[in-house]
Amino acid sequence: MEPYNQEKITKDNISLILKKRNPFSHKGDFGKAILFAGSYGKMGAATLAAKACLRAGVGLLTVYIPKCGFTIVQTSIPEAMVICDKQKKMITSTTALNKYNVLGIGCGIGTAKKTTKALKQIIRSFHKPMIIDADAITIISKNKDWFQWIPAESIFTPHLKEFERLVGVSDNENERIKLQIDFSKRNKVYVVLKGHQTIISCPNGKIYRNTTGNAGMAKGGSGDALTGILTAFLAQNYTPKNTCILGVYIHGLAGDLAVQETGEFSLLASDVIKAIGRAFLEIIKNKQKIKMQ
Repeated sequence: MEPYNQEKITKDNISLILKKRNPFSHKGDFGKAILFAGSYGKMGAATLAAKACLRAGVGLLTVYIPKCGFTIVQTSIPEAMVICDKQKKMITSTTALNKYNVLGIGCGIGTAKKTTKALKQIIRSFHKPMIIDADAITIISKNKDWFQWIPAESIFTPHLKEFERLVGVSDNENERIKLQIDFSKRNKVYVVLKGHQTIISCPNGKIYRNTTGNAGMAKGGSGDALTGILTAFLAQNYTPKNTCILGVYIHGLAGDLAVQETGEFSLLASDVIKAIGRAFLEIIKNKQKIKMQ
């Protein structure tokens, strides 16, 4: 394949991108996000994504869930607002979206026909870049004509199998990267391909390789946490590119900090989310160090 333009993400990169908060700011300054997540038996995905979103600094978060998750989300995440679908076990509809500046969708929503119909309605109704993950990716991979409605610079966050459903199967890493770049350029979207050294592809053809994270994060729930983090950064008016770069690095750094206490075998997505604050502190410390040089 032709050589591709790539860059490794480092702590110094992140330190330059992360914004300082204005001491006179208020919650409205850090975005109003909505997460469509969860279904019967998969409300954990919704709670993990929501907790990570809040830990990553979003100002106001609303979680749209099926009715079965109301008590779960309201009690486990009191900082989030909740809107319930009319159906008990799955998402089958939407709500007014014009008051939100970012939308994340897919964590644990399932692929039922009614949910598929709702996803189509949501994509056609929201005209700003959105975070598309998990079951939403699987649904879209079966409905490629929907790309005409997906806003430019949206962010797809597949793991390898979801990527293959969406883009196609490859024989090696170089071939996979070429498919990923071509997909990003053709559809004007970012792709965050999760795995060892998560790879971000941009609409201009450039790719970024992440340098944080560990094997303990290869566990259910890690992707939900990343979706929440990315949703938070996009809500805080980071560009989609910087959202991807910051999101994957801080997600991995939180995992690296958390694994020091748990070890790789016992690391949970919940542990990663709890360590997001420590990851921010490490970046801020490095930011101050750079400033003094």
